[in-house]
Amino acid sequence: MTAPEFTALLVFATAMSFTPGPNTALAAALAANGGLRRALPFVCAVPVGWALLRLACVAGLGALVQAEPALRGALKAAGLAYLLWLAWTLARSTRLAGPAGGGALQVGFGQGVLLQAVNLKAWMNALLIGAGWVTVADPPWARLALVLPVVMAYGFASNLAYALVGAGLRQ
Repeated sequence: MTAPEFTALLVFATAMSFTPGPNTALAAALAANGGLRRALPFVCAVPVGWALLRLACVAGLGALVQAEPALRGALKAAGLAYLLWLAWTLARSTRLAGPAGGGALQVGFGQGVLLQAVNLKAWMNALLIGAGWVTVADPPWARLALVLPVVMAYGFASNLAYALVGAGLRQ
């Protein structure tokens, strides 16, 4: 990968990772409600979910989503349902977690990984990185081995930053 390509990847990863979205909002809300420790499983789940989504896109799922309007529509509907669920859950999470965490917003590692499958921003990110940086190389798997750790690190750092802000709001 050339230096300009890598610089463009870093700029894109910064913009996609650190701008607010469903993951960062949820990471901040989890930390605000339950503390940083309670948010860490979700913070760690996001880059894992992103990695799985990118692997699936590079393996051909991305091309299938782009080629099939019905699949694209289903993904949009699932993404909308996720955003509505997230809004409803955040709206209902009116009190901070008690010592046992009763009534607090809770999303574990597995749920965090699975939520990436219906996160429209994660899909857009995976498809654009796949088309712009991974599948342009031959073989794409060698380029993916360079790109994937970078975007995973950005996914972790951005969600951790928002969780730290949420934990600060808890005080």
